[in-house]
Amino acid sequence: MKRSIDAMTLAALAVVASTVMYPRPALAADATQSKYPTRPVRLVVPFPPGAASDFLGRTLGQRLFELWGQQIVVDNRPGGGGILGGQIVSKAAPDGYTMALVGTPHLAAPLLQKELPYRPIEDFTMVTQVASLANVLVVAPQVPVTTLKEFLAYAKARPGQLNMGSAGIGSGSHMAGEFFRQAAGIDTVHVPFKLLSDAISEMLSGRVHYYVFPVAAIAGQLKEGKLRAIAVTSGKRASGFPEVPAMTDAGMPGFIYDTWFGIIGPAKLPAPVVERWTTDVARALKEPEMVERMLRSGSDPAPSSPAQFLELMRTEYPRYAKLIKQANLKIE
Repeated sequence: MKRSIDAMTLAALAVVASTVMYPRPALAADATQSKYPTRPVRLVVPFPPGAASDFLGRTLGQRLFELWGQQIVVDNRPGGGGILGGQIVSKAAPDGYTMALVGTPHLAAPLLQKELPYRPIEDFTMVTQVASLANVLVVAPQVPVTTLKEFLAYAKARPGQLNMGSAGIGSGSHMAGEFFRQAAGIDTVHVPFKLLSDAISEMLSGRVHYYVFPVAAIAGQLKEGKLRAIAVTSGKRASGFPEVPAMTDAGMPGFIYDTWFGIIGPAKLPAPVVERWTTDVARALKEPEMVERMLRSGSDPAPSSPAQFLELMRTEYPRYAKLIKQANLKIE
């Protein structure tokens, strides 16, 4: 009898030991998610280096690296006004190791295609908004205006003669420029660029007359005095450029158009991954050093819950659809 009891005890201990050493797959998955991230995270930025989204991605990525101890590898994937980057993320495994920092083009660019390359809301997990940026109307040095009213008069006296630059068809600067052009009632020619440096060179030469930039993308050139800021599109002056008036006060009352940026991932992203991003992004964006750095570039920190970011997307999507239809925009 004693040998029988001992055998049963040993068998039970063996079962317990095997359970501890070799957990069930479900438990292992839970443990992995709770420790996320355990390796470098790819952060797709669907625009080239130098763009506002690139600045935000690298700034936030550096702080998350400090918090997580894992590198945030910014992967610039320009193409199709953001389509290429969106396709990469929509097809990625929903494990949190391929994410994206996107802006308004995420909603606008697919609407310019003959067929939707992906559904910009349903095929993704909305994680958190990161920033809200004022846009600024910037003119070339050769354009002889210093105020919004002077610019509007100058443009209306030259229908079809002024060139408007952008970061590409469907880009945030393109949408900002189109909203401004419609509200201002001016007739200008859209000139898209693949590289921000090329657009700036063409402005300095006077071949591109104006551009509605996200403030963060052009802050350096404005501070150096190479280009002239006329007015910002937000309802108040931009934090980094308090001397530049808001359009609502400078001749276009009621016109407000801010650009937003946020973090998204593939559809069905695990809740622990979403929570880690929202918690730590919010933490980073409240730190005085990060706040100061973003405000200096013209970006306002704007962390949100996933539900709030999703609601923003759902509100903005029909707005872009309406603009694109009214302006008869399409891939050129």
